[in-house]
Amino acid sequence: MLTVDEALAEILRSVRPLPAVCTSLGDALGLVLAEEVISETDSPPFDKSLMDGYAIRTTDVVDGAATLKVIEEITAGFVPTKTLGPGEATRIMTGAPIPGGADAVVRIEETEFDADSGTVQLRSSSLAAGANLMRRGTAMKWGEGVLPVGRELRPQELGALAEMGQHEVAVIRRPSVAVLATGDELVPIHQTPDHGQIRNSNETMLAAQIRRSGGEPVCLGIARDEQSHLREKISVGLQSDVLVLSGGVSAGKLDLVPAELEAVGVRQIFHKVHIKPGKPVWFGVLDPSREDSSTAETRRRYVFGLPGNPVSSMVCFELFARSAIRRLMGLEEAAPRPVRARLGEEYLARGDRPTYHPARLDWNDAGPVVCPVNWHGSADLRATVKANAMALFPAGDAKYAAGEILDVYRWD
Repeated sequence: MLTVDEALAEILRSVRPLPAVCTSLGDALGLVLAEEVISETDSPPFDKSLMDGYAIRTTDVVDGAATLKVIEEITAGFVPTKTLGPGEATRIMTGAPIPGGADAVVRIEETEFDADSGTVQLRSSSLAAGANLMRRGTAMKWGEGVLPVGRELRPQELGALAEMGQHEVAVIRRPSVAVLATGDELVPIHQTPDHGQIRNSNETMLAAQIRRSGGEPVCLGIARDEQSHLREKISVGLQSDVLVLSGGVSAGKLDLVPAELEAVGVRQIFHKVHIKPGKPVWFGVLDPSREDSSTAETRRRYVFGLPGNPVSSMVCFELFARSAIRRLMGLEEAAPRPVRARLGEEYLARGDRPTYHPARLDWNDAGPVVCPVNWHGSADLRATVKANAMALFPAGDAKYAAGEILDVYRWD
């Protein structure tokens, strides 16, 4: 049986990033650059004022004081028509181009304008050449590499691309992730369950986790515990980049998923991980067939069989399926990274496997603090509503004192 780290290593070795596509900036948030971005402009494109005030020549100012003749007013979007000479100033607004001859801007708060004489008096406490202005190309120069391959696009990267006029960008596309819940006990969420039935909450939960991870969920509904129906649903799911099943991977009489995956050619990488909850988790790969080698279907597909209990599904998705999705998207740091946090209260841990316990992670003046929530096991989804993370307790029975340091994995 693999450890969690060994299972993650197998996943990351097996998963290959998806091909690049060209997409609009509006659809690129959270995606990863497939090509280096080279600036085709200077930023700013001209010397610009950073303040409302007066553009001046610092040689005209003595001990922060001067009386200068105002020769022009420039607002953002307009260009100066006059060059400053000795004893002259230009009224200027934030973002407007600096007139020729000027080498600083005095803030409006440090000036007093006399309309009768058309002059401005300066009373600056400190003024040096370059004050309150930004020279052309300070932030970015034409021909400069701005964003490297592999950079995840956040709002600020998208803003920089927009500033450069790049309305489209080459990125690794979002993976499609099919979700298939299995089990005769399941009914759709809009249906009232009969005795012995439960609603298919895992599909909704997993689809949300997929979206939060950057993937595009494809919901396939429910597969019954019957070979032909399950195989039909699996075949549809394998048209996506990733297929995530919940249920049917343990050792029960109707746990048919591993055998049906093998029957359609999915190669098992591992089955069972030393973890609580989620021990029966399954991972495999469907390699493209030789018959498909000349078509668009030559991509490798990935399959996760998650346990049916909802907290097991949730935990295994966050650790394993999410890592695969992030690797497919081209993210180098695909595996989850823990936060080191102090335990907020005494806790008694029990179990022969490392336990990923739903917990509440908060920050105070001393740093991150984690408190396990009251949790009744892998079927207790309600407990996760109170949590925003999972605290890792190593295998074995032990009493943990408040203040001890734990690895904590955030959900948000």
